[in-house]
Amino acid sequence: MNFNTKYLPILIFATLALGIVLGGLLNFPNTADYLVKNNSKNKLNKLIDFIDNEYVDDVNTDSIVNLTVDNILAKLDPHSVYIPPSDQQEVMESMKGNFVGIGVNFYMYKDSVAVIKPVENGPSAKAGIKAGDRILYADKTKLFGRKLPSDSLYSKLKGTVGSNIELTIYRKSEDKRLKVKIKRDIIPLKSVDVALLLSNKTGYIKINRFSETTYSEFMLGLTKLKQQGANSLIIDVRDNGGGYMEEAIAIADELLTDKQLIVFTKNKNGNIDKTFATAKGNFEKSNVFILINENTASASEILAGAVQDNDRGTIVGRRSFGKGLVQREMNFADGSAVRLTIARYYTPTGRSIQKPYSKGNEAYFKESEARFGNGELYEKDSIKVSDTIKFRTKKGKIVYGGGGIVPDVFVPLEVEHGNESAAYLLQSGIVGNFVFEQLDKHRSTFKGLSFDQFKTKMSATDFYFNTFQKFIFGNGLDLNFGKSKALVKRYLAAEFARQLYGENYYYQIVLKEDAMVKKVLNQK
Repeated sequence: MNFNTKYLPILIFATLALGIVLGGLLNFPNTADYLVKNNSKNKLNKLIDFIDNEYVDDVNTDSIVNLTVDNILAKLDPHSVYIPPSDQQEVMESMKGNFVGIGVNFYMYKDSVAVIKPVENGPSAKAGIKAGDRILYADKTKLFGRKLPSDSLYSKLKGTVGSNIELTIYRKSEDKRLKVKIKRDIIPLKSVDVALLLSNKTGYIKINRFSETTYSEFMLGLTKLKQQGANSLIIDVRDNGGGYMEEAIAIADELLTDKQLIVFTKNKNGNIDKTFATAKGNFEKSNVFILINENTASASEILAGAVQDNDRGTIVGRRSFGKGLVQREMNFADGSAVRLTIARYYTPTGRSIQKPYSKGNEAYFKESEARFGNGELYEKDSIKVSDTIKFRTKKGKIVYGGGGIVPDVFVPLEVEHGNESAAYLLQSGIVGNFVFEQLDKHRSTFKGLSFDQFKTKMSATDFYFNTFQKFIFGNGLDLNFGKSKALVKRYLAAEFARQLYGENYYYQIVLKEDAMVKKVLNQK
């Protein structure tokens, strides 16, 4: 059994932002005119036509073009990429911040479409769909027992705003079939997971990516926290691969005072474009902490760099990814797109945090793996960046470029060296799928429990820890969680809480013993 394939989570109509989405659409010259004027480009165009019209066998020239585009971009930099039509639609929806659908999270469980949880206040929740339901038919299309690919499932459930769909549901808890009519609607894809108080005066906001709606989501959360009395703020961009640069800049503007430099970019012609904070900031005086890790990239690093270089707050965690390139996007008629690097960005002190890519894309992405071996995930003194030039903030703090943001306060991984895979596995969709399967068997044992009763129940038992360990072994992963028992139990309890009670309850459990959060709260 292929574990990664079987238990990869499928969140309906949603995809995580994979980082590297910066800027808007490209303004390219008219393609036809451009090719006529350039012999090399005209040669490529003529070759494709020649193959299409004259080659002895039938050939899919579209696939040849796609391969050619991929090969061209591979010669540039790791973040200039081609996105095929099958992926572009999902990415666009994720970065737009909403989609049109029925509003459920699901995955394929034993050849059935199993509802993990309906989106709160979404069409499915309003129609009475419950966690654990199986979707057997979408109108008259059979969905079970067919091993349909996820894009086919999406197409069956997607539609236009206000359009109707009839689902045939099997409800295991009642052992019966139901027919449910649902009117499709716009479903938000939140980029801010949660905004809550960690103490009487400390607010916490988790940003998972920078989409078109991130700034407005952030401001809603910040306003709520201030009304609740927060005068100190933790912004968590761990595992945030980036997104729209403008959204990160807008959030930085809320933290910085008028005329403070946020970021500047430089293109191939040496033209520099500087972006400064305005006078509109809503959180310019109180304490700010930014949580980062090795998967913090791109727009997230712009925010962290602006806060660090302006001596505005404290960066806590581990060295960030190191992406200092800006992309723009050109869309094609077939639904595909190219993202092309058009500039480098620099933090306010003038440093580029882009890590080297001269050794090729494979070496570039494997650099992150090397951090496990060189010890830097456990000791700050082991951090090595390529740029040894010192930059100084206005208050004299020394910062470096050449490979990410180095935190002001270092916090190591919460697992022992050599057991790093366990830490990342616990934050993957695998845990969510395991928890769903356990709830599918034992949901009635949680019925009627208050959240406090739930926490007591989970802390008092090792049943789910032991079952999860067997689950991992049984699916071919040689990971022994014995030395990380407390950490594993915390993440399991948190995922149970998310599926039973909601997103806020997940974070209430996870953050209570989170090493970076504790470091912030203890140093204040």
